[in-house]
Amino acid sequence: MVNHRRLSASLRTLQAAKHRADLQSALGELCEHYGVSHMTILVVCSGGRSGSYPYCCTTYPERWTEKYVGKCFFEIDPVIDVIRWGFLPVDWSSLDRRSEQAHRLFKEARLYDIGPHGLTIPIRGPKGERCLLSVTSNLPGRHWSRLRASSIHELQILSHYLHETVLSASGLRGTDRYRNLSRRESQCFQLLATGRISKQIAADLGISENAVKLYLRSARMKLGAATSHQAVARASFLELIKI
Repeated sequence: MVNHRRLSASLRTLQAAKHRADLQSALGELCEHYGVSHMTILVVCSGGRSGSYPYCCTTYPERWTEKYVGKCFFEIDPVIDVIRWGFLPVDWSSLDRRSEQAHRLFKEARLYDIGPHGLTIPIRGPKGERCLLSVTSNLPGRHWSRLRASSIHELQILSHYLHETVLSASGLRGTDRYRNLSRRESQCFQLLATGRISKQIAADLGISENAVKLYLRSARMKLGAATSHQAVARASFLELIKI
């Protein structure tokens, strides 16, 4: 279930982050909105020639970030592997931590109050961009499961909005021009952003479900988006729809 007030407040927070220096405080506000311990957005590949991991913004303690980078934990962290094989959000409990290095990494992370629980969402852009959004939690397992279930849809939308924000604010992507959405395309995406599915959108608008799917598909093509979550985030980022 989408908490529209929380999602709207979170998107307003990101809309205000116009510059690179604004991003960390924006992530801190998102952590408060969702009751998570930490949040990190990592650009694994910008799609250009800037090399691997050209940008990272996190609320992790500075001492942990310095240690992570200094010891090249990128090379052994199973969270990073999510971008290679994952398309959907991945709970850290399902990650392979059997190697001694991975086990030690997570053990050390807990010493820095990162939290035993986490969720990572891979984002794939139309020009080869690859990003990861991770949130962590110190809640007991049962409470973490409830928090994850209640916020995962919103976090997927936010992950794609963050993707757009980070690439724009950090100068890793130029300004792209997109075609305007039609009235029906905007209506369909406006409802999709609230958590409605195609069948429900069709009933709301008094049109066929096939027509809804056609509008959503054409809007994704106009926005250069691979998924509906990505398209909703980009449409919101470009102020083509309001959430």
